[in-house]
Amino acid sequence: MKIDLKRENDVLTISLGGRLDTSTAPELDAALNGALEGVKTLYFDFKDLDYLSSAGLRILLITHKTMSKQGKMILRNVNDLIMETFDMTGFSSILTIEEA
Repeated sequence: MKIDLKRENDVLTISLGGRLDTSTAPELDAALNGALEGVKTLYFDFKDLDYLSSAGLRILLITHKTMSKQGKMILRNVNDLIMETFDMTGFSSILTIEEA
């Protein structure tokens, strides 16, 4: 999986590519560790994300809980397959997802 973090002041954008699953979720968890300190707005860019498993959903939920205490988390460029996963799991009603 590809993880790219870009921070400007209190805004962090994390671009993900490939698969976010059981084997790659720990990579994202490690990248997030400490990166959210002082962040008011977190963007996840899913433009190059092909697949999202329950392990990825777990990381998103934990990150959402953290960000709800200090700011906001917004998902961008969510493809139809991942949006279907969000809809089936109810995450689409929990997470803020920008329309393309």
